[in-house]
Amino acid sequence: MPLPLYLLAVAVFAMGTSEFMLAGLLPDIASDLDVTVGTAGALTSAFAVGMVMGAPLVAALARTWPRRATLLAFVLAFAAAHAVGAVTTSFAVLFATRVVAALANAGFLAVALTAATALVPPERKGRALAVLLSGTTVATIAGVPGGSVLGTVLGWRATFWAVAVLCLPAALGILRAIPAGVASSGATGGPVLRAELAQLTRPPLILVMLLGALVNAATFGSFTFLAPVVTGTAGLGGLWIPVALVLFGAGSFAGVTVAGRLSDRRPGLVLAVGGPLLLVGWPATAVLADDPSALLALVFVQGALSFALGSTLIARVLHEAAGAPTMAGSYATAALNIGATAGPLIAATTLDTTAGDLGPLWASGFLVATTLLLAFPFRATLAGGRRAEVLQ
Repeated sequence: MPLPLYLLAVAVFAMGTSEFMLAGLLPDIASDLDVTVGTAGALTSAFAVGMVMGAPLVAALARTWPRRATLLAFVLAFAAAHAVGAVTTSFAVLFATRVVAALANAGFLAVALTAATALVPPERKGRALAVLLSGTTVATIAGVPGGSVLGTVLGWRATFWAVAVLCLPAALGILRAIPAGVASSGATGGPVLRAELAQLTRPPLILVMLLGALVNAATFGSFTFLAPVVTGTAGLGGLWIPVALVLFGAGSFAGVTVAGRLSDRRPGLVLAVGGPLLLVGWPATAVLADDPSALLALVFVQGALSFALGSTLIARVLHEAAGAPTMAGSYATAALNIGATAGPLIAATTLDTTAGDLGPLWASGFLVATTLLLAFPFRATLAGGRRAEVLQ
């Protein structure tokens, strides 16, 4: 894999850390800025909504800009938003910086997804995406727990500064390694924006975006509410929460790595094997959650299966959106973040039911079951073979 791909992954690592780190910082932020924890929670929603809405909007605006300059601008804007957030004493300003950071993240990821696949031959697109998305999985392993520790020791502002500083080597790498003068489309004279947006009317693309969103919703629905399961149902101490998060992140890294080697040649195999196992895994986690050893083992396995399946579906989004070379990355980004936004909201509705803290795990199982039921009639399309006639 080319060096620029790994430099892009460093930026994705910084952005992934920022996206998930607020879960452990909200009480301190609320106390420091004199707002309620519920109000501080709006910072998470602002980032997620900014990602969903910003991906296609920013990608459309940047589609004719030079790729290196565009990626550099987004990384620097992301760093600047965190620097401002680190020094402000106003919740309104901090909220605004989260929106700006989300837009920069969405724009960067939309262009980076396209850039990553342009750096390698067509038959290695899946592996290239695995390298890029590994930045997110490493963020869950190291960035988020590290940010939580840093915030506990030095305060939440130190975590914001750390994310800003982490962007600088990524920016330098982009400046030195990404070719200059190449438009985000990779070439001049590409399809007009209207033609690229028209790709969204194609049933195969809609299908894989929907499936990717559902799997990601299942993933983040349980991931968001994993802490109460660890300390409540399993009866472990608070220090085991970062251990569980690291195990989930390690599993996700393993899943992305393995799927990256298979999704180009055998996407159908990943979906046919990983899908049913993921479906069984979420209810199994709920049933065995009172056994700490079983819970921690299943957290690792579910992280691996979730990201293997999710990354393969996102690779299929880029394949199906080949007719939209400058917008394909934004379609994949939107699908990912629609799932990341909807999953925790759906999971939260189960917490007041008889299932209690285990409700999100059952909800994730339901979301995966829905995914498989929708996918089954179109398995030939998802396997990369001849498209089913009904999808044409």
